[in-house]
Amino acid sequence: MRSNLISKSETAEVLREIASQWGFEMPKIKNLKTYEIDESSKILVGEGMTVLKIGPTYLPFLSDANTLARFPSVTVDMGAVKFMCDGADVMRPGIRSFSEFEKGQIVCVVEESQKKFLAVGRALVSSLELEQMAKGVTIQNLHYISDRYWEAKKAMKD
Repeated sequence: MRSNLISKSETAEVLREIASQWGFEMPKIKNLKTYEIDESSKILVGEGMTVLKIGPTYLPFLSDANTLARFPSVTVDMGAVKFMCDGADVMRPGIRSFSEFEKGQIVCVVEESQKKFLAVGRALVSSLELEQMAKGVTIQNLHYISDRYWEAKKAMKD
């Protein structure tokens, strides 16, 4: 896996783009190190922050609990955990509770017993629509525990 330290100006540009996508300010970081997973994905690491970039989309990395806590979330029952960790999207029947979010927003998926982050996805419906639903897909699973990005991060030498 190729790694590269990016310049201060490039780091500032990346942080502006992340803040724009996520809707909140990012901490000031002097330099980010990028780890290229493949042509369309990389892991960015900098002072207390880990971000996954898939294509043009930036996602909080599942090991970065401080950043994940800033996003809206859904809590799923234990029956959904196995499916989530195999990459399944979040289905309405598995959701126990949720915070407010808009369609298209990045949402974290938390399991109900240990309150651990399981996955990060994109909301296919708003929380208002979710409230009215009895079944159906609610969140597209983009990054989950034990996926190839998770395994690549475990293999990285910082």
